[in-house]
Amino acid sequence: MRRSRKDFYMRNPRAFTRPLAVGAPTPPNDVPARPYRMIHFFPPQNEKVRAKIPELIPQVDVLLGNLEDAIPATDKKAAREGLIEVALNNDFGGTSLWTRINSLDSPWVLDDLLTVIPQIGDKLDVVMVPKVEGPWDIHYIDRLLAQLEAKYEIKKSLQLHAILETALGVSNVEDIAAASPRMQGISLGPADLAASRRMKTTRVGGGHPAYQVIADPDEKKPDGPRPSAQQDPWHYTLARMVDACNSAGILPFYGPFGAIEDPLACQYQFRAAFLMGCVGAWTLHPSQIEIARREFSPTVEEVKTAKRIIEAMGDGTGTVMLDGRMQDDATFKQAQVMVQTAKLIAQRDPEYAKLYGL
Repeated sequence: MRRSRKDFYMRNPRAFTRPLAVGAPTPPNDVPARPYRMIHFFPPQNEKVRAKIPELIPQVDVLLGNLEDAIPATDKKAAREGLIEVALNNDFGGTSLWTRINSLDSPWVLDDLLTVIPQIGDKLDVVMVPKVEGPWDIHYIDRLLAQLEAKYEIKKSLQLHAILETALGVSNVEDIAAASPRMQGISLGPADLAASRRMKTTRVGGGHPAYQVIADPDEKKPDGPRPSAQQDPWHYTLARMVDACNSAGILPFYGPFGAIEDPLACQYQFRAAFLMGCVGAWTLHPSQIEIARREFSPTVEEVKTAKRIIEAMGDGTGTVMLDGRMQDDATFKQAQVMVQTAKLIAQRDPEYAKLYGL
């Protein structure tokens, strides 16, 4: 039986944003307004990759040191040490530094937090938590982070980012999104979610050639060809996640696209996710960085149209005709979303600032 949100946390709403440990910093009231077009993953235990970090930092909006599944069990300690080295030896400027810890049911997660947070808690912005199944997982990490922040005198409150990769997590996504003021966003984790649902696929994100719809037979040519089209098996989950995130005032992300060898499919998937409301996606290979940068940025024509709508609508009330299309308060709000997104990107990205004329 599904429990209501109030069954999970009974704190006084006025106390919701108070620190959960004496001496911990006050949790944030809002998610920082900045671009998050790509969360670029790197394996911190790899010395060759670490050597390339300085040139990578200005290319990405978010740099994430991965400690979880892609790191062999024998390399977990080296990955933590590598992440600490990267954090201490680099100036990140406007790039945000995140880490993905191991899952809460693993034997490594406490070592991740007890090693990394004391040493580089002030340089980290977000802790990504895999396989979150309900608000109880967020509550656990929420309290533990507050205790570590207090003990090690970390001045800022770390944010949390959940990965949606189990059937139970999807069923509780609204409660996960609202579980803590630390929540920054949620990412779709299609590979583990596929396994949790017993889906018959080994793909990481994207469509599937067997997941199709087919047109009805032509009455005049019943034996003739019937057009078919590949569908997106993640559409429902992504839409529900986007709604849950926006209802809670946090940010939705697509997650990984595993077909590194197919940049065109990656482009289409990222653009579809952007259109649906996602602010970014994971990039697993340097070749995906530019794709995410482009596809999670509004096009120049979209921004120009949005500017014209705002100018034509004045205070946003009433209706106007623009190029044969009616514009009203709803399209005015849509245009504002587009222009606000462009402004955030322009502040971070000089090339887009020039393209947008901002």
